[in-house]
Amino acid sequence: MEKNEIKAVVEAILFVSDAPQPLNRLVEVLGGVPQSKVKDALRELSEEYENSGRGIQLDEIAGGHQISTKPELRIYLDRFFQVRKSMRMSAAALETLSIVAYRQPITRAEVSAIRGVNCDGVFQSLLEKKLVKIAGRKEVVGHPFLYRTTSTFLEHFGLRDLSDLPKLEELLHAYEDSGADETPEATPPIPDSSESPVPETKAEESA
Repeated sequence: MEKNEIKAVVEAILFVSDAPQPLNRLVEVLGGVPQSKVKDALRELSEEYENSGRGIQLDEIAGGHQISTKPELRIYLDRFFQVRKSMRMSAAALETLSIVAYRQPITRAEVSAIRGVNCDGVFQSLLEKKLVKIAGRKEVVGHPFLYRTTSTFLEHFGLRDLSDLPKLEELLHAYEDSGADETPEATPPIPDSSESPVPETKAEESA
């Protein structure tokens, strides 16, 4: 193997590993590449991280090597994880957000009718997280608010626009991976937009 290829493999292994990797393990994975070449790759990676002003570094700890973030950046990482934690959602919020995403614009009453429960508290949480927004009023008695997903929703799911919206199962799986508080046992089906409208719950939506 060429030097750059060895370095690339070593970097990839350390990047995905959640624990320090000993030198002999790296040699084994590389299929018997001489230990000296693996050491050279580790040294060069360490120098590159240090000299290029990167936010990561290569540590030699606990009998192995591991890629870690630089200590001086901890304040920013703490802030990042605090923001990410604030985006954790319950199963009820996840179901509600899914319905809004696939049926927008939609009223609270319509979402409540699909889920079979009142969604007022859930909507407040989604609004606070800026995952949904008010998008006008529906032209029916009471003129209830209509809701749509936001750019924050697109960013959180890595979507360019709503045309990239995945199948419902993929959406649920994505949010489970992102830290949903619980997994719904059974998510109500999302009716196709061609179906007849869900009956309005005027008392809940009247403004």
